[in-house]
Amino acid sequence: MNKSLLLELLILLCCFRVLSGSFLKHEPTITIRCRTCHIQFPREECFTGRGVCAAKSDEACVTGRIFKGDGSPFLSFKGCQKCANVNGIKWSNYSVNLRCCKGYNLCNENI
Repeated sequence: MNKSLLLELLILLCCFRVLSGSFLKHEPTITIRCRTCHIQFPREECFTGRGVCAAKSDEACVTGRIFKGDGSPFLSFKGCQKCANVNGIKWSNYSVNLRCCKGYNLCNENI
């Protein structure tokens, strides 16, 4: 995988973390645990970052999916962060979808 593409991905994820925080309502919640996987390619096991994190009160479990320009899956990631459900954010020749959940422990495991 191209190093510059990975660097751009990390920058993009940081931007999501900063920008998406403004969409959450800040209400006290019970801390939940979320599945983590920093990079997972289609039809493969988690490449790096497999584990569990504890979401802070202003965070949720997130699953992000990045698609190539033709709509085919490129990679996905999971973790704890400030989040907003969004579809089709354009990033260069890619499209990004984010799904958030807070309903129960490991709620992002199968989304």
